[in-house]
Amino acid sequence: MGAPEQTLEGLAVSPGVAIGRAVCLESRDVEVFRLPVGVQELPAELERLDAALAAARGDVDDMRRKAGDDLGAKLAGIFDAHRLLLEDPSFVGKIRERIESEKVNAEWAVHKTTEELATLFAQLENERMRERQQDLLDVSRHLLRSLGTISHHELTEIEGTIIVAHDLTPSDAIRLGRQNVAGLALETGGRTSHTAIIARSLHLPLVTGLAGVRELVTDEDPMIVDGSSGRVLLHPTADSLESYRELKVRLRGEEDRQTALRTLRAETSDGHRVQLLANIDLPEEIDEAVLHSADGVGLYRSEFLYIERSPQLPDEDAHVEIYDRLLEAMHPRPVTVRTFDLGGRKLARDVLHTQEENPVLGLRGIRLTLARPEFFEIQIRALLRSALNGHLRVMLPMISSVEEVRQFKQLVTRAAGHLRSAGVPHKSSLDVGVMIEVPAAALVAAELAKEVSFFSIGTNDLIQYSLAVDRNNEHVSHLYRPLHPGILRMVRSVVEAAREQGVDVSLCGEAAADPRVAPLLIGLGVHRLSVFPGAIPLVKKEIRSHPLPRLQELAARSLRLSTAQEIEDLIDEYLDRPFDGPGGLEAAG
Repeated sequence: MGAPEQTLEGLAVSPGVAIGRAVCLESRDVEVFRLPVGVQELPAELERLDAALAAARGDVDDMRRKAGDDLGAKLAGIFDAHRLLLEDPSFVGKIRERIESEKVNAEWAVHKTTEELATLFAQLENERMRERQQDLLDVSRHLLRSLGTISHHELTEIEGTIIVAHDLTPSDAIRLGRQNVAGLALETGGRTSHTAIIARSLHLPLVTGLAGVRELVTDEDPMIVDGSSGRVLLHPTADSLESYRELKVRLRGEEDRQTALRTLRAETSDGHRVQLLANIDLPEEIDEAVLHSADGVGLYRSEFLYIERSPQLPDEDAHVEIYDRLLEAMHPRPVTVRTFDLGGRKLARDVLHTQEENPVLGLRGIRLTLARPEFFEIQIRALLRSALNGHLRVMLPMISSVEEVRQFKQLVTRAAGHLRSAGVPHKSSLDVGVMIEVPAAALVAAELAKEVSFFSIGTNDLIQYSLAVDRNNEHVSHLYRPLHPGILRMVRSVVEAAREQGVDVSLCGEAAADPRVAPLLIGLGVHRLSVFPGAIPLVKKEIRSHPLPRLQELAARSLRLSTAQEIEDLIDEYLDRPFDGPGGLEAAG
């Protein structure tokens, strides 16, 4: 009798179903020793480093070519960041400095420098930024391999199998994808890492967050990876295998339907237009947004530009290059750039020289912009230059008062003056909007609406601040309820304030990407939703399934309920019932 079926729950990262047998990869941690190097031997050690850097650059260039063959030029650009890192003085320079100052071997210098920078990335609050440490580790492994510390093993004869590992770098994902691996089950990683992006592009089902999975699996164990639900089955029964084979067939049909959706407008079944925009962190994500016919970019988190180059600051031309790339891809649709939402933790301490006990409530977002105007004028000048090239909108994070908006406009006027004096082409002003993510901003929305041209409700922080719940704290995360009646009433009041002043309002939090919640938001009057690109087809499908009166009725009933659970139950009931016309659902309830 075989082992009993076991189900593991993880994070759904790349959709699809993989049915096969396991191949377990050992941990990628490598033991690196600290060896003393004499003063006379230092030049030779630095030469070893130079040779390793040259070899590693060759490895990365080769990987980029392979990525270009499999994924196309745009996604192959992921490895441009690896190449830049191998030439970046803030990385390579620190390695050299450590060899010389500590008189140690190159392997140790690479290992310790990588460890320090990876720790910095791990402490960042934004999940997508934290996951950039995988790129750093990938580059480090290329270097250590070139120094002879670890060997480069190509995996062979694994076609149709499922890889089980602690983590995978982007290079790993490319190599495995070329070898026709069926799916991936990882202990760590998130939805927005480069590895995840590559897995989705290669249509490799991927589930992460499977803590301890390597202890449960041995080579050749039968398993199923459901990248759509985040579920992994070990030793599946015959019934489970049959069910998932049927699911694979249905998913192929669903992919065909999603492809058909790309050419259709996002609108309710009775023809009311809804705009679906894309949230973008990585420039290469713009391709997926275009593929799914996004109505524009509703949120580009520009702090990624800074964090990617930390501890150096991106110059003005680096900003312009990214903004112009987004505008060109989306033309003539709008691109909304959120100004740096930096601050907090080690990032601010190292570069901005701030130390705070509670950085989440400290000098971040617009507060940091106003406190360090010389730091942010670079970005403002770039925005003024790029605004000539398309429909650019600028969004201010962490706004809590009208004064902050007015002070930012003064910075724009000053930056425009500097560009004019230098003879640099630019727009004289910016299309400015604000994030509504602080309860105070929601309460003064009517006053803010007189100062700006658009609102974007950032539900992630608005929920966190309104409910006094740290969503990353396992002890209270269960209290983080997007459908809390107080949150819905706050959203409704912001929508009404915006409508009175003729101001556009969108919603860009995770709630917008949930097909079960999006209909309610539309019923509340939010007709612009900004979601991660992969969510556009599912949200669009749900929107097109209901007439607007039905959505408005759902919203009206929800606003009268007392608990998040009651609202969740109502949504479940609502989405599963036919529409009997206005009042039909009310009568049925």
